[in-house]
Amino acid sequence: MTETSKSGERPAGAADSEETERFRLALVAGGILFVLAFAVLLLRIQRLDELPIGLHHDEGAHGMDALRVLQGEHAVFFPANNGREGLIVYTIALAVSFLGRTMLALRLPTALASSGTVFVVFWLGRLLFGREDGRPTPWRGLLVGGIGAGLLAVSLGQTIIGRAALRANFLPLLLGLCLFFLWRGWEGRSWWRVALAGACAGLLPYTYLAARFTPFLFLFFGLSFLLPWAKGKARLRAALPWAGIFLGVAGLVAAPILIHFALHPEHFVIRSNQLLILQPDRSQGEPLRALLGNVWAHLLAFGFRGDPNWRHSFAAQPMLRPWETFFFWLGAGLAAGRWQRPAYRLLLIWLAVLLLPAMLARDVLHPNTLRMIGAAPAVYLLTAVGAWEAYSFLRERFFGDSKGIAAIALAFVVSGAVLAQGVRTYRTYFEEWAYRSEVYHEYAVGWVDLIQLLSLQPPDETSVYLIPDGQRHKALEEGFRSPTFEYLYQGAAQVLLFHTAMPDLAQKIESTLAAMKSISTVKVVDWDSRAAWTGDESDRFAVLFGKYGRYLGSDAYGSFRIHNYTDIALDQPWTFYDHLEPLAVYFDGGIALEGIALGQGVEQWSSQQHLDLGRDRTLWMALQWRTESGLDVDYAISLRLYNTEGERSYQRDIVLWKPDHTLTGSGGASELFDTMVQFGFPTDLARGEYELRLVVYSTETQIPTVEIGVWEPELLLARLRLGEGP
Repeated sequence: MTETSKSGERPAGAADSEETERFRLALVAGGILFVLAFAVLLLRIQRLDELPIGLHHDEGAHGMDALRVLQGEHAVFFPANNGREGLIVYTIALAVSFLGRTMLALRLPTALASSGTVFVVFWLGRLLFGREDGRPTPWRGLLVGGIGAGLLAVSLGQTIIGRAALRANFLPLLLGLCLFFLWRGWEGRSWWRVALAGACAGLLPYTYLAARFTPFLFLFFGLSFLLPWAKGKARLRAALPWAGIFLGVAGLVAAPILIHFALHPEHFVIRSNQLLILQPDRSQGEPLRALLGNVWAHLLAFGFRGDPNWRHSFAAQPMLRPWETFFFWLGAGLAAGRWQRPAYRLLLIWLAVLLLPAMLARDVLHPNTLRMIGAAPAVYLLTAVGAWEAYSFLRERFFGDSKGIAAIALAFVVSGAVLAQGVRTYRTYFEEWAYRSEVYHEYAVGWVDLIQLLSLQPPDETSVYLIPDGQRHKALEEGFRSPTFEYLYQGAAQVLLFHTAMPDLAQKIESTLAAMKSISTVKVVDWDSRAAWTGDESDRFAVLFGKYGRYLGSDAYGSFRIHNYTDIALDQPWTFYDHLEPLAVYFDGGIALEGIALGQGVEQWSSQQHLDLGRDRTLWMALQWRTESGLDVDYAISLRLYNTEGERSYQRDIVLWKPDHTLTGSGGASELFDTMVQFGFPTDLARGEYELRLVVYSTETQIPTVEIGVWEPELLLARLRLGEGP
């Protein structure tokens, strides 16, 4: 035995070996962190002020609340627009104070939260799996954390969610931080780490609806240490002081919002229409079957079926790719078999509890990855566990004693795989997803385009822009503006927003314009249906201003057009029609046509007379409908023009919308509602005699319904004559 060894010192070779091992660990950890940083900068932060191109309604609502905060209106919960917790509002307000009222200010806080979650998953993976039965396993912890964080960073679904101003992005970040500090603090008996974990837990109620399930995660994981009870009693006594610190700090931080909900219980249940699937109107009288169907649908999200919502996904792709799916289910199975080990037990409880908000919600047979976001860290860590265990199996078979080299090789292979998948995610998001028509609709791209145009217009007291807004919100007279418009628009042009479902729309527009005494020109925005949902607004405004103004022409701007009118007549009461001719046509599908009105300009004609449209070739029409109670079929109409030879010369199809902008299949009581149609018959139609006929059909099956007693699908509405085109 050497002299150094007799004195108790380690051999120089052993020290050198440990130093080399630490260097390798540091080298691999640095490489992983570099790859993660590169991935989140490229996928979460790059071009954040440009993509998504438009602004989602929820993002605009967050921006409006942030502006109110900057004006001194403070709250912990904002009940407007279905309610939202306050953390996102205050972080956006902070960003706006530095960056102004921009899209970047809206999205940067949540993008940073999504990016931060990636690094938290890395640290949490190292912590949970860096030791095994009291002995250090640094390579396992490093690679489990690195693989889990890498897959999370390049996930297409998490990239789509992370780049939007969605308050859900704060949930996995704060929950991951909470569990990280709680594990470290409990293990090292560090009161300040446990207190920091409590602070993170106290912030969870300020994030997202699904955070209300997190107390069950802490409860179930804590109770799991009390089994068997003989050992559990001693553990309970030892844990009480630390549990007291955690719960005390969490309670203090959460106290403001908890007190708010106690004083305003209606705010706590403001979104209960989305929970539970067990409600009779959601489960269709079979709650157990509906629940099991929802559970199965969300389990299929792990590799088999995707979220159909374009705001969360791309083309309904599953949450995990096929190779990730294999490792996830392998990791989950191994974790279940190793239940007695706390790290595996934590991931399984985390996964089960944070999937509940999605499984109990109303999206029957369709997974909702946004509501699953609280479970995302556990999902990717379990996937990483499966990958590590597969690697361990192969290492024992093929690498023998060269375990360090094998780990380094695995690290580089995983880094390459993450980079390759990141490239695929980059191309899918920046070259495909961002420019799909479904995304244009979800993010109301037309609003941003319009705001940019209006911001360039000089002040003009004689002109006003009239914008139809398809969202169901308070009318303009009650102080409402579109959230997107309210947040982004800072121009000088006069603008009026109207929701066409408001009562007495024609009279309200007339009275509003009359109060603006110097107005001589009205510019009506007509949305492209791809860029913004409009219902039948364009027809309603065209009827009104065609009757009470002089048309000057239109300007096209891609996602919308602007129709210009002058000589607005405000000296007479505005109406869509003067009277309605009764029809009482009953269809066998539970819908009836109660009346009709036809006209051109200010004139209203009888549908019984022969209508001579002359050179103008325009015609307005109002159709009044009644639906049976509880109707569950969405109907559309097809208006068809036939010449004297019986050939179809023109066709226009329109989906039927009720006054509150719901479809006919939304159920409810029997009610009357109008459909407005403005025809501009093509100039290339030959002049002569025509018949205008109507077909009512289901939007889902395309099958027409027929008139009771006649049993024919087509109904003659009017006979008309087209003159020589202009």
